[in-house]
Amino acid sequence: MHPTDSDAARIPVGNVRVPRDEFVTQWREALRRVELGDHEPADGYLEAVAQTCRWMAALPMRTALCGGQARSPVRLRGWPARADLIEAEWQAAQRAEEFLPELAARPGWCDGVRATLRWAWRREGPPPLPAASSAAGATVIR
Repeated sequence: MHPTDSDAARIPVGNVRVPRDEFVTQWREALRRVELGDHEPADGYLEAVAQTCRWMAALPMRTALCGGQARSPVRLRGWPARADLIEAEWQAAQRAEEFLPELAARPGWCDGVRATLRWAWRREGPPPLPAASSAAGATVIR
């Protein structure tokens, strides 16, 4: 489910260290590309970007099959994201193979998590989906 403008407004201050509208644009674009099948079926990069964004936003899941908190992308913890947990997830992402070898074995998953956290949490490097960043100015989130 795509984040709404009201979802974006509820992202806890401090969970995302880049402009909120750019963050939500990345999240929406990852979900859009997943829905379009704009990736190889075995490639987990886009799903990892979307999962990491949802968790960082600390918004509950809203589907018929899944309620509750989104799980962290590496340690699969069901706790709402906050600064100390996001930092711990960043550290775990550097050694993801130790935590979840089955996810680490999925092409693109670890790269997607690392790229998202590096950009949105550490403020280092480009957005995980550079082509989507040019559309960030067109999205107004209040």
